[in-house]
Amino acid sequence: MEMSGKISANTDPTGYNMSDPEDKNNGLETLRTRNKESDNSGSGSKPAVSRCSRLTAVCLVLLCVLLLTVIIVMWVKFTAERDQLQTSYNNLTIERDQLQTSNNNLTIERDQLQTSNNNLTIERDQLQTRNYNLTIERESVQRDRDRIQLRLSEIDKATEQGWMCFNSSFYYISTEVKNWNESRQDCRERGADLVIINSREEQNFVSMMSGDKQVWIGLTNTNQDWKWVDGTALMTDYWRTGEPNGPNEHCVITGGEDISV
Repeated sequence: MEMSGKISANTDPTGYNMSDPEDKNNGLETLRTRNKESDNSGSGSKPAVSRCSRLTAVCLVLLCVLLLTVIIVMWVKFTAERDQLQTSYNNLTIERDQLQTSNNNLTIERDQLQTSNNNLTIERDQLQTRNYNLTIERESVQRDRDRIQLRLSEIDKATEQGWMCFNSSFYYISTEVKNWNESRQDCRERGADLVIINSREEQNFVSMMSGDKQVWIGLTNTNQDWKWVDGTALMTDYWRTGEPNGPNEHCVITGGEDISV
């Protein structure tokens, strides 16, 4: 098979024949034009990419600014709340210290009042004890006064009846003449008994009171033992010289010129 046609040695992809000078020039211009178009199309995409980057950066900056603003607002709010809490804590601490001081003062006052109350209780008990003692003393004084008044009354009455007082004792000499037993019975009926002489002074008083009369005294001889009417033995005697001098002498008289049985 035979091929026909002309084959060019240099073939341009643009379709122009580079061997032809005119076509060659036209091809170059065409290439330049296309290259320019290509350059123009490339330069047109670069501004779009740059704008997108700048927009992203602006958004990031705005986001950072917004985040920083939120952080600042939250920090200011937190700081304000912290200051309020700190102020409240300080006020509560002051109030606590004041309450503690007040409680300490009240405790001191309570202790002082307790001590004062204890002292007053002791004083009250002492006054009650003193009042009780004074009451007892008053009652004792009243009893003594009543006894004294009764005694004075008895003295006045006894004096009117002829009794005489010596050393808190009363003595009476009856005008009736009786024997020893009858005389003692008469004394008992008067609430007394025959005299018991315990001292020289009492003996002298009885002698002075009886004068020249002879009176019975409360001394008797029982089984050869001299005893007073109260049952006590004769310890101190004031016999006249030679007395007692009879085996049948059992009772004693005094007064007159001698003391005899």
